[in-house]
Amino acid sequence: MSGIIGKKVGMTSIFDETGKNIPCTVIEAGPCVVTQVRSVDTDGYAAVQLAYGEKKEKNTSGPLKGHFEKAGTTPKRKLVEFKTFTDEKNLGDTVTVDIFAAGDFVDVVGTSKGKGFQGVVKRHGFSGVGMQTHGQHNRLRAPGSLGASSWPSRVFKGMRMAGQMGNVRVKVQNLQVVKVFSEQNLIVVKGSIPGAKGSFVILDK
Repeated sequence: MSGIIGKKVGMTSIFDETGKNIPCTVIEAGPCVVTQVRSVDTDGYAAVQLAYGEKKEKNTSGPLKGHFEKAGTTPKRKLVEFKTFTDEKNLGDTVTVDIFAAGDFVDVVGTSKGKGFQGVVKRHGFSGVGMQTHGQHNRLRAPGSLGASSWPSRVFKGMRMAGQMGNVRVKVQNLQVVKVFSEQNLIVVKGSIPGAKGSFVILDK
């Protein structure tokens, strides 16, 4: 199992051998620098920390500056740890998109688009209380009853109600890699991934 940090570029479509139009997402993945190698002896677990995305030195804290200098690289914006890697990595090594090949299946983790405060119809797919009849004029998108009155005299936890929608960590599994462009550090996967254009994503092999 290997992984890399990337950035969502946008969506496009590619025609396959049969002439079918396949919707795809373009991801700019890497190059990532190994900034820390954790071991069971020193940290209690084994992992490889990767860094991606340039960051201004004036916006980087002192401890992080020393952390990046130890790895021999400039300050980075995104740090992610990967528990297992197929190849042994050393401090300062570079991980590129070449770890993937066309036909591989990857898991993509991203932060979904924030939708703000939404009602039950948009957030949970409710159909509303009923038609606009029998004197009802403002109940089309209402949630309806929330529970009994005398018992339990409260609203149960987990009740589907209006609230914050989106802006959560989402993983999409088993997306097929369609093409890999090593020179441009681009990878094209089949289907859609969470997040807005320009947002960070994590790819697991």
